[in-house]
Amino acid sequence: MTGARRHRVLIAGAGVAGLEALIGIHGLAGDRVETTVVSPDPEFFFQAQTVEHPFARPTAHRWPVAKICAAHNARFVQDRVTLVDPVAQRVATLSGGELAYDTLLVAVGARRERVLEGKATVFAGDRDAESVHGLIQDVEGGYVKSIAFVVPAGVTWPLPLYELALMTAQRAFEMSVPVRIAFITPEELPLGVFGRTASSAVQAALARAHIEFVGATYVKQVLSGSIVISPSGETLPFERVVCVPRLTGPHITGLPADEYGFVLVDAQCRVRGWEAVYAAGDGTTYPIKQGGLAAQQADAVASAIAMRAGAPVSSQPFDPVLRAKLLTGSRAKYLREAVAEGEAGSSAADHTLWWPPSKVAAPHLAAYLDALESGGPPPHVTNKPPVSMHGSGDPAGGIDLLER
Repeated sequence: MTGARRHRVLIAGAGVAGLEALIGIHGLAGDRVETTVVSPDPEFFFQAQTVEHPFARPTAHRWPVAKICAAHNARFVQDRVTLVDPVAQRVATLSGGELAYDTLLVAVGARRERVLEGKATVFAGDRDAESVHGLIQDVEGGYVKSIAFVVPAGVTWPLPLYELALMTAQRAFEMSVPVRIAFITPEELPLGVFGRTASSAVQAALARAHIEFVGATYVKQVLSGSIVISPSGETLPFERVVCVPRLTGPHITGLPADEYGFVLVDAQCRVRGWEAVYAAGDGTTYPIKQGGLAAQQADAVASAIAMRAGAPVSSQPFDPVLRAKLLTGSRAKYLREAVAEGEAGSSAADHTLWWPPSKVAAPHLAAYLDALESGGPPPHVTNKPPVSMHGSGDPAGGIDLLER
């Protein structure tokens, strides 16, 4: 590529989607691209792991974003993209700067809207670990006798709340303290997005933990020592309430969005109406907000960008498969649902259903960080789809090998 201008790739966001795409683009396109990553966050960590922090378990490892970028021949700019001009192919940042691009990937994530604040304990990630830890201490001391874990109306990702409820029940059991726990959610079935097989496994886990599941229900009001639920209108006595935030879109000026600010994308994760702009992750209109799916979107975008840069690779479509490791306080549950295939793709197991077996199934990023932590060689990147290895008689349907 000596003497030729490299294809300028700009990645807005350094979360799972942004860094997964960075590693994928670098592996597929090499020196055909000149990549810049823009993010206000100087460090990366898996938010999905922070659900363990309130229980005094090891904290999520943090990695400098600048170091990850440097390892993949990218420049890191600590700033926030506030405006996109797809015509001029430039973005504006919060600091007043401008950056040009040939292809842009928007992977800034969703905004977390804290609901019932002041009336409930909100768990939106690492920043809330201390307040939830205080609740767990009250449970251990026998000061709290009833807790409602509440999924609010609107766009959410409820899996961390299931984990908090299950781990709280496990801690109460270990301390021999009686606590009434209920899980109240608009979902008809527990984690029903994973299909009936996986949902049934979650329902069984809740039952074993003596957690009451109240589905197809909303919390209308939180009072002192009780909650009002809808549509029944009942008032239920609960001393404490824990909830997750409602998610809204990033509301980036210049990009088409729905009424909630989520960026409009097509089936190839291209932003509607613009050939050189892509989006991946929770900030898009794809309805399920989950790190593993964000990584799959990023992998599809990485192959598309590599092709735009002239790399001899084939396009990899976004064919969503939900994979989640559900922490229970004892033995984890591994859930999988081939979203496009319907119920036939649903499975659950007590052993891993994918490799590498990270909490967030982000193949490029998880493999790279694992190598970084262990001191091993960086993984080789290809854009081949995952391979499913099926064992004889394996009721879970085999293990997905995510290395590409």
